[in-house]
Amino acid sequence: MEFLLRCKDNAYPCVVTIDEDNGRYMIRKSDSSGEVFNFPDELVAWILANWEPQDFICEEDFHAMVKGIQEYMTVNH
Repeated sequence: MEFLLRCKDNAYPCVVTIDEDNGRYMIRKSDSSGEVFNFPDELVAWILANWEPQDFICEEDFHAMVKGIQEYMTVNH
């Protein structure tokens, strides 16, 4: 599962990757730096602590991403 979010402060999108098959849980931030997590719930906690819907061009994309990840975790964990 991968999400691309267009942020207001950079032309490059933020990317959220949840790849259970390969154990990859990653975020690429708007400044092209990244975060890597051991578990998907750590990734979600980081998103909720560090990003706001207002950071993105389309706030609804942010809400849809959070909802999609939470539904995915409910079904798969």
